[in-house]
Amino acid sequence: MANYIIKRLLQVIPTLLGITLITFLIIQLAPGNPATLKLQMAGQGEMGESAIAQQIIQQTKELYGLDKPLIVQYLLWVKRVFTLDFGNSFKDHRPVLAKIAERLPITIQLNVISIVLVYLIAIPFGVYSATHADTFSDRALTLFFFFLYSLPSFWVAVLLIMFFGGGDFLDVFPVYGISSIGADSWPFFRWLTDRLWHLILPVTCLTYGGLAYLSRLTRAEMLEVIREDYIRTARAKGLSERVVIFKHALRNALLPIITLLAFLLPAMFGGSVIIESIFSIPGMGQLGFESVLSRDYPVIMAITTISALLTLVGLLISDILYATLDPRIKLE
Repeated sequence: MANYIIKRLLQVIPTLLGITLITFLIIQLAPGNPATLKLQMAGQGEMGESAIAQQIIQQTKELYGLDKPLIVQYLLWVKRVFTLDFGNSFKDHRPVLAKIAERLPITIQLNVISIVLVYLIAIPFGVYSATHADTFSDRALTLFFFFLYSLPSFWVAVLLIMFFGGGDFLDVFPVYGISSIGADSWPFFRWLTDRLWHLILPVTCLTYGGLAYLSRLTRAEMLEVIREDYIRTARAKGLSERVVIFKHALRNALLPIITLLAFLLPAMFGGSVIIESIFSIPGMGQLGFESVLSRDYPVIMAITTISALLTLVGLLISDILYATLDPRIKLE
């Protein structure tokens, strides 16, 4: 196990460098640059190709190090990253890690609640559908979950705001931010209640799609497993149906589902651009979107690098869990 983990960790380095290089080149090839955007934001975009405008652009490039060749820019960035220095934002000159540290707790709250709800609800429904295959309840659940899966999240968010957020009908849930004004000075339980009340609508939008997908995946895997010979043998031995399903069948059916764990860590870090924008939630998704629009290269590269690293760590955790759940799987 230790040798396998060491080998996988050594493979992370070239993979991560490859991902960051591709991301860096894509960002550089995108139209526009921070210097030109700053000139436009300063109200001097109408100066066009004048000498003053070109001088300002050149000075801005020198300030940010954008006048150097691409390979030099990339190597300098890699050097800083190995010292855990992602630089300063081009937009407001604040440290990138400080900006991420502000947004990350909010995104983690949203995604942890959503992921826990998805697994707690989807897996039992998937097991029930598999053990009651082709019955009316199974078909009704299948139809319902496929209906949920087909709904676009932005459309559902708009409907929830219209019906429950003071749109055309009820005014039950807040639809802006994650806390009320002045909530930081409230007692803890009042603050917690207010925070949860703000999270209900965005968490609903983040949950229903994953709920539909995971429940159908669980059903499909359970149907395969319960038809295996060892399940028939377990039943022939006189074991109760509950023991057969939850101890023998479900354990092996969870193996493909564990693969999804590899993408939970980057999902918790990256956030949801659409949902956070609609509900004005200052999370990582909104930060990434704003950084792309403003060509804030240090923030974009930091988010991409950390997300890639979390994906690789998630894959390693998935492989280890494979061997834990099924001893037949060898890591070497």
